[in-house]
Amino acid sequence: MVADAVVVGAGPNGLTAAVELARAGLSVQVYEAADTVGGGARTEELTLPGFRHDPCSAVHPFGIGSPAFQALPLGRHGLEWLQPQVPMAHPFPDGTAAVLGRTVGETAASLGPRDAVTYRKLMAPYVGHWDSIAADFFRPQWAGIPRDPYRFLRFGLTGTPPAALLALRFRGAKARGMLAGLAGHAISRLSQPFTGAMAMMFALAAHERGWPVARGGSQAISDALAGHLAELGGEIRTGVTVRKLDELPPARAYVFDTSPTALARIAALGDAYRGYRYGPSVFKIDYALDGPVPWTAEAARRAGTIHVGPTYTEIGDALNRAVTGRPPHTPFLITSQPTVVDPSRAPEGKHVFWAYGHVPHDWHGDATDAVERQIERFAPGFRDLVLARAVTGPAGLAARNANYVGGDVACGAFAGLQAVLRPRLAAVPYATRRPGVFLCSSATPPGPGVHGMSGHNAALAVLRHLRRSARR
Repeated sequence: MVADAVVVGAGPNGLTAAVELARAGLSVQVYEAADTVGGGARTEELTLPGFRHDPCSAVHPFGIGSPAFQALPLGRHGLEWLQPQVPMAHPFPDGTAAVLGRTVGETAASLGPRDAVTYRKLMAPYVGHWDSIAADFFRPQWAGIPRDPYRFLRFGLTGTPPAALLALRFRGAKARGMLAGLAGHAISRLSQPFTGAMAMMFALAAHERGWPVARGGSQAISDALAGHLAELGGEIRTGVTVRKLDELPPARAYVFDTSPTALARIAALGDAYRGYRYGPSVFKIDYALDGPVPWTAEAARRAGTIHVGPTYTEIGDALNRAVTGRPPHTPFLITSQPTVVDPSRAPEGKHVFWAYGHVPHDWHGDATDAVERQIERFAPGFRDLVLARAVTGPAGLAARNANYVGGDVACGAFAGLQAVLRPRLAAVPYATRRPGVFLCSSATPPGPGVHGMSGHNAALAVLRHLRRSARR
């Protein structure tokens, strides 16, 4: 029997694509190389028994705000979002912190009087309009008329320039440092276009939807998607590595949640993605701790996410080193402490802690000491609390997830036009030169993050293709 659609890869995008196709009444089969679903949204005991860590994504501002996820009954399948008191704190050596709060006012107040007014003016046009902004942001930017043309154009004019230009609006170190930290999620130079938009979207997400974790860990997101797919009649087969397209059963459409490199190899697409570039990697450490991280900044003790690296200059240098192939010296760290809001993730009184710094593509060094020296700057005594650590560099990341080529967790560099024209210039970026074969990974718009929108958008492209084929 010919299936309507076969999906390869059971990460959040592959699962979302499968769910959307199944919701449209199609028969769907999913094949996953690992023994469990999840991709970049997994939870495992990486250090000690009872300590549940997220090997990749841990905090999900775009997940809770995803138009795709909001349309699905994921709560019925066990997904529960937990909001920390403070979405993100950005500590400074003097014990104070900039705070990305649930409100613009809370955030502005933490930046000092000179920059509070500027921040309010920057965010005012967008607060209260998340649904329309997210609908426009999470689609291919050239695909039809925006849902909210006025805000789409205004956001684009403000956010398309690099974060370096946006930072010139602010005077103080706190505002400039916080902005650089938000833009740093792109793992790109602060002088790159569209990094300003990245910073603004993360800030707006905090005010509109928060920066939550999933109760029990990020695996809950993947399990909820898989549960809904099963409810719709879809099938998932794990432990199956696909090397060639003809190894799969006959289907009307094939959808790949893989890197462009892997898709080109599997589907014999030749040099279709020859110009696609992979970017810097990260050096990640998961900790089992004997107690909470002893941050000197009080707000950081209540935050779900902490950006470690105070100033714009220091963050910019750390990112430049990763992009240009130099080893980390004073890394900018993105850290998460899920147990401040979800104590089920560790034994009573214990904590899990997640941290990564940026390193060059396919780097083989050891940044453990550099990472921990940086944490100790803002949380003296941190090392005394470490019960165990799981250290993963670029090679380890690539081994765990084949989409992370050279350890690039974004599945493609956020640089130049590739920041938005992923994986190549095309009217339908999810389609390939081979009819009926589609790409739905984070190498396609809107890019990385656990939001499922690449899978959602790809599924719409598949449905259009199948309708046209039926008419023919």
